[in-house]
Amino acid sequence: MDQWQTAGYLAWSMQNIASFLPVHPIARGARTTAFARTPQDLSALAVPHPWGGETRTFAEVMAATDTDGYVVTKDGAIVEESYSEPFAPQNVHLLMSVSKSLTTATAGILEGTGELDPSFHVAHYVPALAGSGYVGATVQDLMDMRTGIHFSEDYLDDAAEVRLLEEAIDWAPRRHEGVPLTLLGFLATLRADGPHGGRFDYKSCETDALGFVLEGATGINAADVMATRLWQPMGAEFDAHVGVDRVGAPMLDGGVSASLRDLARFGSLFLRDGYALDGVPVLPSWWVADTAIGAWDSRAAFANAPEPTLMDGGMYRNGFWFPRAGSDVFLALGIHGQMIYINRAARVVAAKVSTWPSPQDGEKLLSTIAAFDAAAFALS
Repeated sequence: MDQWQTAGYLAWSMQNIASFLPVHPIARGARTTAFARTPQDLSALAVPHPWGGETRTFAEVMAATDTDGYVVTKDGAIVEESYSEPFAPQNVHLLMSVSKSLTTATAGILEGTGELDPSFHVAHYVPALAGSGYVGATVQDLMDMRTGIHFSEDYLDDAAEVRLLEEAIDWAPRRHEGVPLTLLGFLATLRADGPHGGRFDYKSCETDALGFVLEGATGINAADVMATRLWQPMGAEFDAHVGVDRVGAPMLDGGVSASLRDLARFGSLFLRDGYALDGVPVLPSWWVADTAIGAWDSRAAFANAPEPTLMDGGMYRNGFWFPRAGSDVFLALGIHGQMIYINRAARVVAAKVSTWPSPQDGEKLLSTIAAFDAAAFALS
């Protein structure tokens, strides 16, 4: 358990989570939406280096960014799809924080049905957090990463809250005394050190709290809510799953594993105003628009982030990253190189799963975005 997230083992473990950790299924339904196929060779596309280095080809960027697999689609058709053995189309891969975007989208669906009000306080749906730092925080604050909760996301510090959370759900050996035995118990210990609704401050705990909001709003385990409200209506091809703690609570900040094509299916909802590839409504169209436009102060809140974002002029809204101003591109991102790329202007969706040796790598992140930008430009 102290090795699976290290460079020597990551390539295997991210494709085999269910073999050594407890998981809860996110079941596909009877209906699968189909991609058309319009094959094109993207390998020779020129990709500028994000920091002014030597131009590389699309294929060189994919090779240099520890890619396990990628798929590029245009208007619901697969243009190019590639897998590095042993990863294959039917296999699932740990998504890390791409899981957050799936979770916020599920919350958006519940908003559309009236089961969830994002302006309500978190404790309205999760009474167990009524004595925590979440008092006064709204559900929208969770989705936009704008609570005042104190939480370090320093992945290289084993005493940071992001790593203590892993101890609480038994994803890591227990090195620190007093860490609660459940995810909800851990969230209840968190305290605020700033105002809620203020600046953007990326904290994984927010999406775990949102998972308990989903359960509180429906009375159903959040993984099952995701399955019945999102995964099945969008026509997923394969079952997904999510890691759970010892009482079965899903770790939705980074514990979902899914197939590459199903990530592209999810991303395609945002090209189609919330509709699946076969026209079935999944996400509220107004929620998709709200995500793309952002709140009136989303960009200012993002600019005031306490940590560098490498995305000047960007924003974070409803679980998605918008890397630059004046662009129709947005992203679902996870550490070690997980990404869904959505370019609404070019009508291109791409997905990539990777095993970067280190959790964060700015050069690899920006190079991947540049490669998908080049593909979107070529395809449009």
